[in-house]
Amino acid sequence: MTSKPLAIFYEHPDWFRPLFAELDSRGINYLKLDASCHSYDPAAASTDFSLFFNRMSASAYLRGNGQGICFNHDYLAHLEAVGVRVLNGSRAFALETSKALQLQLLNALGLSFPKTRVVNSTDEILTAASRIGFPLLVKPNIGGRGAGIVRFDSTEELRAAIDETKLELGIDQTALVQELIPARGGHITRVEMLGGKFLYAIDIFTTGENFNLCPAEICQVEGVVAFLEAQPSDAPKVGLKVEGCTPPRQVIDAVEEIVGAAQIEAGSVEYIVDDRDGGIVYYDINALSNFVANAPQILGFDPHVRLVDYVEKEKEGA
Repeated sequence: MTSKPLAIFYEHPDWFRPLFAELDSRGINYLKLDASCHSYDPAAASTDFSLFFNRMSASAYLRGNGQGICFNHDYLAHLEAVGVRVLNGSRAFALETSKALQLQLLNALGLSFPKTRVVNSTDEILTAASRIGFPLLVKPNIGGRGAGIVRFDSTEELRAAIDETKLELGIDQTALVQELIPARGGHITRVEMLGGKFLYAIDIFTTGENFNLCPAEICQVEGVVAFLEAQPSDAPKVGLKVEGCTPPRQVIDAVEEIVGAAQIEAGSVEYIVDDRDGGIVYYDINALSNFVANAPQILGFDPHVRLVDYVEKEKEGA
């Protein structure tokens, strides 16, 4: 009897082309499920697939597909209830779609994170800011690609933004008022994990003015088709400098602990070395993170190959 295919549940039309290409090259049987337009039967006791890989993004609302975020919480719970093997399941997606829950997890694990107040009204922001101090960031709780993050350097600047209704709390009307950590060396570090183990790490250099630190060109370029058709020498500049790196062993151990508790099988954790005291500060957990562009040149290998190795193994065991 032919085995059931695996399912890739995704919303962005272009982010997963490398994943699909690697699956195709191996002749792996899989389904593409569009997370922006989907349905399921809550009475169904089985599915048409053996393994479900959740690639839904918290930034879907930026592309008019915010309905998929709420839908996916229920859909993942259903799949798990009927016994489907799910990669990056309901626990991982809950954290992907709540920065507040991410900080709760970091706190439970005893890991450092920026001073933060979680608010559900712009009326609370000034009070929160007085407890945090400046400079600070206001971040939507449900984010992705740095969307909606605004830096403020003074009470006057923040009050003006509130008075002019320039602040958006996001689709769940919840936001973080958070300390801005000065990054030593001018970079943050993203640690990518696969199957609970270290895959690679990169330093992403930033001026502190652009909060979209996705290292894949596809996250940075608005003209997606033009980018995909361009030769490397013609490709648009993305404004990020990225370098491969190896974090300290205690960081890798901490990130393994984070993704284990979060039940994230393919994702990343970002941290900053605080330039004030050299402390390591964790600030973002990603259950959906795109691999760095030009990975063979930067890392010496293609992470999509290892991702499909992992998915293929999990499908065999499903």
